[in-house]
Amino acid sequence: MTLLFCWSCLVLLFWSLLSLDLRRAWPRSWMLPSGAAVEERPPGPADLAVVIPARNEEELLGRTLPSLLEQSEDFARLVLVDDRSSDGTAETARQLIAESPAASTAGVVAGLEPPRGWSGKTFALARAVETIRQSPGGADIRWFLFTDADILHPPGSIRALRQVAAGEERSLVSVMVRLSVAGWWERLLVPAFVWFFHLLYPFRSVARPSSRVAAAAGGCILVSGEYLEKIGGLEVIAGEVIDDVNLAAKVKQAGGSLWLGLSKTMVSLRQYSSLGAISSMVTRTAFDQLAYSYTLLGLTLLGLLGFFVSPPLLCLFCLLFNEPMAGLCAVLAMALQALKYWPALRHHDLPPRYALSLPLASILYTWMTFLSGWNYLLGRGETWRGRMLGAGED
Repeated sequence: MTLLFCWSCLVLLFWSLLSLDLRRAWPRSWMLPSGAAVEERPPGPADLAVVIPARNEEELLGRTLPSLLEQSEDFARLVLVDDRSSDGTAETARQLIAESPAASTAGVVAGLEPPRGWSGKTFALARAVETIRQSPGGADIRWFLFTDADILHPPGSIRALRQVAAGEERSLVSVMVRLSVAGWWERLLVPAFVWFFHLLYPFRSVARPSSRVAAAAGGCILVSGEYLEKIGGLEVIAGEVIDDVNLAAKVKQAGGSLWLGLSKTMVSLRQYSSLGAISSMVTRTAFDQLAYSYTLLGLTLLGLLGFFVSPPLLCLFCLLFNEPMAGLCAVLAMALQALKYWPALRHHDLPPRYALSLPLASILYTWMTFLSGWNYLLGRGETWRGRMLGAGED
């Protein structure tokens, strides 16, 4: 029994067990309702406030903000926080609001320098919540929708979110929106990003009260005002780099129920046209996700290389060293890997040939994860939307 045969069998066992793990089966049934599946808004006053943190988003707001303003009957307030932009974000937002059906219920709030211990986006959200609470009728707000400025909402998206929250008695509803796959790097890496996210935070486990797994996708989070107060407000995640996942964890710890799903009609208009842009998105949070542990970093790198990158390499080695049984195990492992990855590609409307691209994507994600830890070791901060990340450094 050779080392190559043992390695191939181990990799095949890994992919076999992963394929049989029902928690991590692709969540095709966890989709936000859209179109005819969205119910009519129940009668009565709206009790929801929309909060949009925006930093240097002038280019995208012309398409994304109207998609929410047109749903004015479904919210009581809409507040866009101009988070110290250096472009015309505030002016563009004010003009769009003035020309919309929500002119009397929507507005722009100027962002402030965050106090020490706060990250910029979280402080912008907290400032908007405080503004809403202090406004007339603010005490009647029962739900807050936090959504990024690059998200294009389909008609009825607010009703759909409320429908899930009411129908399944959820305290927090979050949607992993469709990300752009227009460019080559996006087609290679974006579906893998979503797939790895689900692998790490299985949506079924997130929704199960008995599970400790908690997660949310920061682009679109609907959270109960009751639970926002119960956890102590956004102050409890003031300095967190991964604010969305930590918010979901706090809500679940307080007894709230979570729902995390997908949408094919709610999309992000932000494009990541280069490898560097995607790398920046990953490296800014990867080492934080590993709790700044170099032990976990080492194990993660070994796991990615040993199980996700290795199947095609094993096929090659088995061919070179004429080990047919080991080669059969390697081929089966690669086939299971492609089958497991295929639903994520289909969700992004990509052709079947990309199912063989996961090992290549995994090599790049291995490098980005290593780079995240390396940057931290050297004291290099990550930037996002033109700001330095980290509490008190914004």
